[in-house]
Amino acid sequence: MSTADALRLIMLSSLWGLSFIFMRVAAPEFGSVPLVWIRMTIGALLLVPLLLSLHYARLIWQHKGPLLLLGVVSHVLPFSLLALATTRLEAGFTSLLNATTPIFTALLGAAFFATPVKRQQYLGLTLALVGVYVLSAHRLDFSLGGDGWFIVAVLGATFCYGVAGNYSKTRLGHLPTRVLAAGSSAMSALVLLIPGLLLWPSEPISTLAWGNALALAVLSTAVAFLLYFGLLASAGATATSTVTFLVPVSALLWGYLLLEETLSLQVVLGMVITLMGTAVATGLLRFKPRVVMPLRRPPHE
Repeated sequence: MSTADALRLIMLSSLWGLSFIFMRVAAPEFGSVPLVWIRMTIGALLLVPLLLSLHYARLIWQHKGPLLLLGVVSHVLPFSLLALATTRLEAGFTSLLNATTPIFTALLGAAFFATPVKRQQYLGLTLALVGVYVLSAHRLDFSLGGDGWFIVAVLGATFCYGVAGNYSKTRLGHLPTRVLAAGSSAMSALVLLIPGLLLWPSEPISTLAWGNALALAVLSTAVAFLLYFGLLASAGATATSTVTFLVPVSALLWGYLLLEETLSLQVVLGMVITLMGTAVATGLLRFKPRVVMPLRRPPHE
């Protein structure tokens, strides 16, 4: 990876880590659905100019159905679930649970998209699930006022990402990345238009919440998408996938600095186990089999 790509990777992980901070501040005032509508509408307005060409417009029209489905499973549902979760859960904690996305991607790929799972990946999947248990076992309280359903919401978001990743790879992999990004964003904004207006809060929204919502749309959506797809084209998929491991670290750091969130030993231990399992499952961390050399027998005299 070149120096420029490394800087892009660090900036991307920082912007996506900040998205959890922005949601944590803005979601309680906006509500999850109106916040995501603002996010996708502004993001789409900034990305659609990339499609000002007859060729790209034709591709959007020809694939409007699949792009609509991609927008729902990759943006509308997961972003809304994450925004809902951040009204209760800490930004860093939410980002750590969100790092299990490659786990659901691998499981769903094996179950429904004929993607083989190697033996070493099963070890990674198991480690990651153990890490999630270490992170959240004591918080799985589903009674009124508990965190249980909000944790389920985050895992639901990662499940949606797993569906979206496999679907876009197998059904839309032939489309240019700008068509996928701008097209799915525009479709998401349209889907959220009526729910966003109907659920718009009756109370005035503070300047702080508006600032975080706009930062979420501009920085963590439009700018982040451009960085992501630029990095994907320059450094390749494997190098780009390392952002999965940097985002939780970034979110934990921003949460500690900006929101005064605490870093407990349990969170750190759960993070290490989860990210190690994810690294093994995605093939970024490999264990080479130990080769035992046969003993040489001395030559007969």
